[in-house]
Amino acid sequence: MHDFNSLDWDDLKVFLHAARGGSLGSAARRLRVDQSTISRRIAHLESTLGVALFERSSSGLRVNEAGERLLCHADRIESAVIAMREEVQSGGGRTAGRVRLGTMEGIASLYLASRFSRLRQQHPELTVELLTSPQAVSVNRREADLFLSFFQPRGQGMVSERIGCFQLGLYGSRSYLEREGMPEKAADLSRHSFVTYIDDLIQLDSVRWLDDVIRSPAVSFHSNSMIAQMNAAASGLGLVLLPSFAVAGRPDLIPVLHDKLSTAREVWVNVHSDLQFVPRIRAVSGFLKATFTSDPLMQADTSGRKLLDALLVPDAVAPALT
Repeated sequence: MHDFNSLDWDDLKVFLHAARGGSLGSAARRLRVDQSTISRRIAHLESTLGVALFERSSSGLRVNEAGERLLCHADRIESAVIAMREEVQSGGGRTAGRVRLGTMEGIASLYLASRFSRLRQQHPELTVELLTSPQAVSVNRREADLFLSFFQPRGQGMVSERIGCFQLGLYGSRSYLEREGMPEKAADLSRHSFVTYIDDLIQLDSVRWLDDVIRSPAVSFHSNSMIAQMNAAASGLGLVLLPSFAVAGRPDLIPVLHDKLSTAREVWVNVHSDLQFVPRIRAVSGFLKATFTSDPLMQADTSGRKLLDALLVPDAVAPALT
C-alpha cells in the first residue's frame, strides 16, 4: 500500500457500486455523478492501494482477486457507515426519510400503490420509493432497502419473513367464453388459447405459474407485463392465469374452473440485517406485514390441494396446486 492514510471512504463507495453494477455507467447513475468522476475515483483508490481491482473489458468491469478481497472489507465498512448514519438520524425518535421497496410490477401497481396513503397518514415524514422490476432486487447490493418477493431469496446477511400467500386462477372474458365455450373440466383446457409471459424474458421462475396448471398451452398472446396480459384476456384473446388481487373489481374477467384448478404463491418481505431495526425500515416492513395479514386475499389457505377432476387427463394438463 502506498499511503493508507489517504484512503477515502468516497473512493470505497464508488468501488462498491462499480463492483455491484459491473460498469462505470451503473455506478455513475446510482451515485448521480458522471463517469469520469467514477473512473477518477477508482484510479485514485487503486493508486492508494498499489494494486489493480478490476479486469476491464468492452463489456464492463469485473473485480479481480484483489478486488474480491477488498469487497469483503468495503461491505463491512459500508454496514458500519449505514449503522452510524441511521443511529444519528433517528436520534430524535422521528420516523422519517426515504425507503426504497422493490417488487414485481403486478403487485406493485395493482395492490400496493393504492394502499400507501395509509402509511403516509401514520408517518407524514416518510417517503416510499416503489421500484418495479422483472428480476430479483438485491438488498445485499443495496439496490433497495426492502424486497417483496414471491419466493424466499438466499443471501448472506438477508433477513426474510413470510407475510402472506395469494391464490391464482384462470380467467376469461365473456366474449371469449361465449365464442370458445366455458371449460367444464381440466381436460377441456387443451382446446383453449392462453395469454402468458414471454418465455425467454422470464427472469423469475416464481412467475411461471401457468406451468402449474397446463403443459404446452396454445398461446395466442405473450407479454412481459402481467397488466398487459390481463387487459389482453379481457379483450377476448384467451384465458389467463392471474393472482386474486389482480382481478378484484374486474367484472369483465370471469373465473374459470376455480373449484377444480388453481395454484398459489407465497409473499416474503426481505431486508438486509444492517437495516432491519432502523425505524423507517421497520415502519414500512411493519405496514406491509399488517396489510397482508389483515387481507383474506393475501392469506390463502394452502393446507389442502385441489386436484383435477381425474388423474388420467391429457398430457397437456398438469396437476394443480394450491
